[in-house]
Amino acid sequence: MGRKRNRGRPVHGWIVLDKPLGMTSTQAVAKVRNLFDAAKAGHAGTLDPLATGLLPIALGEATKTVPYVMEGEKAYRFTLRFGIATNTDDAEGKTVATSDARPTDAEIRSALPAFTGEILQRPPAFSAIKVEGERAYDLARDGEEVVLEARPVEIDALTLVDRPDPDHAVLEVTCGKGTYVRALARDLGAALGTCAHVVALRRTRVAPFGEEDAISLDSLEQLGHKGAGPEGGSLSGALLPLETALDDIPALALAGRLAELVGHGQAISVAGYDPAEEIDALALADGRPLALGVIAGGRFHPRRILNLG
Repeated sequence: MGRKRNRGRPVHGWIVLDKPLGMTSTQAVAKVRNLFDAAKAGHAGTLDPLATGLLPIALGEATKTVPYVMEGEKAYRFTLRFGIATNTDDAEGKTVATSDARPTDAEIRSALPAFTGEILQRPPAFSAIKVEGERAYDLARDGEEVVLEARPVEIDALTLVDRPDPDHAVLEVTCGKGTYVRALARDLGAALGTCAHVVALRRTRVAPFGEEDAISLDSLEQLGHKGAGPEGGSLSGALLPLETALDDIPALALAGRLAELVGHGQAISVAGYDPAEEIDALALADGRPLALGVIAGGRFHPRRILNLG
């Protein structure tokens, strides 16, 4: 018989990685998973290789909380370059149009309100959206013309924060799920009578996670060297608890028979909630996460049991 492959340890929690330039999100997840020798890992929202900043990585049972983070608000700081449009809407692509027009600071600020609130946005051709079963970026790389349909996105705030020179502007945006900053730069350039693309992009917030929670890959690797051992050593100190991702939902403290029922996937009665509403909630047993579910009709219905061991 062959040797059984080591599938990793049951590590549970979040690492908010400050992703470096040039690394894909998949590569970042693989590096963090290997450092922790974790059995399971996933991320909460792709960052392009040319982007830096917050990439929340869930380990173990924390992967069950990824959808709650994905649905949350995100914030970015980005630099756009006026006068050049590319086929990818960022610095990686080929130039497809140029313009000599350069907007003033006042013109930029006056254009921003049209890009806040709920707007229709056409995703970039080079994106992961599927078109008849194929990724749009695969079709675009093969030379096919890809025109994606505009879809509604929510932009809560968009601010001009710096103007290093006439060719460049630095902006900050707070937005909802599905917003493409590259498309925002492209459309803002067009609205200003020129063209534009993103040359630098940094994600500064993802749902409950901010830059104060982030750790660099170099720092994680140093912790891994210091704490090489079966329990991960000092690496464990970098893990944020699974429930950190669930700050915005109610927590139910359970004990005894109620905790036992929920742990077996059975619904229980709860008081104090509008029976007409459906609310996401986290059940706790002795202060430890037990199950994710919904409160509806006066009962808590567990949907995902958290097996923290």
